[in-house]
Amino acid sequence: MPEVSRFFGVVIAIFYDDHNPPHFHARYEGFKAVIDMNSLVMREGPLPPRVYGLVIEWATLHKQELLDNWELAKDKQPLKSIEPLI
Repeated sequence: MPEVSRFFGVVIAIFYDDHNPPHFHARYEGFKAVIDMNSLVMREGPLPPRVYGLVIEWATLHKQELLDNWELAKDKQPLKSIEPLI
C-alpha cells in the first residue's frame, strides 16, 4: 500500500490506478475509510468520530500535498511523504 503518512495509529494511503474523484484511504485499527480530497467527505467508511476528526484536521493542513500526490499516482511516479499530525 502506498503510504503517504502515519499518525496516532492512522495510516494514510493513495493507491496507483485508483478511480476519480481524487481521494485517499485512511486505516485505523480495524476501520477503513475513503475520503474525498476536495470536499473531505467520507465516501466509504466508517472511522471512529475522534479519528475522523483527526484525519480531517490533517487533510485540511495538507490538501495541496494530497492533490499533488494524486497526480503523481496517476502518472505512476513515486509518492511524497506528508508530515504527520502532531
